[in-house]
Amino acid sequence: MLRANGEATQGLARRLGVGVTDALALDHLLSSADGLGPTELAHRLNIRSASATTLVDRLDAAGHARRVPHPSDRRRQTIVATEKAYEEAIGALAPLFAGVEQAAARLTPEQAAATAAFLREVAAVMRDYAAEQR
Repeated sequence: MLRANGEATQGLARRLGVGVTDALALDHLLSSADGLGPTELAHRLNIRSASATTLVDRLDAAGHARRVPHPSDRRRQTIVATEKAYEEAIGALAPLFAGVEQAAARLTPEQAAATAAFLREVAAVMRDYAAEQR
């Protein structure tokens, strides 16, 4: 599943016409209701601040992200995904979503419940693993 997720991320990047790191950045921005600061984005992507600045410049030039004033600290900026980014990501992900929905539709209610419980537990284990070294 992890390998397939990485391959799907590469596929999303190709469909959006961006690099994999840019696609990962968009994932973080699209998942954040209030946007992210450039330093937080760099931290999440495990890249340097200077690299994050260049990345945000690319996303801005492509119309996928924009810099806005931080809501409570006027000295800071927040990076937010644009409506164009949402629309393009949803369009690019539509075939993936459809395939997952088709696979889920073939499950019995019992199978679906067991699968959902299993995936929740695996996700919790992965999050615990990730948090151990922080």
